[in-house]
Amino acid sequence: MQISRAVLVALVGLLAACETSEPSGRNPTIPSAASSSQLRPGDSLTVAIIGVPDPSTNSVQIDDQGIISLPYIGTIKASGHTTASLTQQIREAYVTKKIYTSVDVSVSVTERYVYVGGEVEKPGRIIWTPDLTAAKAIQAAGGFTLYAKEDKVGIVRNQTLYVLDIRLAQKNPSQDPRLEPGDSLQVSRSTF
Repeated sequence: MQISRAVLVALVGLLAACETSEPSGRNPTIPSAASSSQLRPGDSLTVAIIGVPDPSTNSVQIDDQGIISLPYIGTIKASGHTTASLTQQIREAYVTKKIYTSVDVSVSVTERYVYVGGEVEKPGRIIWTPDLTAAKAIQAAGGFTLYAKEDKVGIVRNQTLYVLDIRLAQKNPSQDPRLEPGDSLQVSRSTF
């Protein structure tokens, strides 16, 4: 049985296409979001109200509109503030609404998250740490599934999409960008 030259060339081409190539090039530079000290939607906060007859500690999360809700004063815009400026705003709200004449308020961030979805073993939110990179977030989500497209991982920051090659990031740590709170990673599905 003879195989024609055209069929042989097609088979070699097909096998070459199936072979994984070494990652090369550079991942895009992702600009930093607003100041990391600013509060964002999704941040979990502890708001302590002290120095009053009925002190309380409230665990709240900033919603998608950047709002938190507290007893007696209702909703307050929290995103975009620092913990210090939010502390002052809450203190003024309690005094202005004549709930308390004098109050001490303390606001602290308890947890911040990044989100990993798509073709990873355990999609969901991951607690952000200052050293968290894209490759580490994928590992924390259980790694890639069999169908993951490792060279097409999207990171959304400030409503802008950046596409990364995680294989390149794993091979060259300088190509593995640090994540910021609120970043979202989406791992595409391969056609094979």
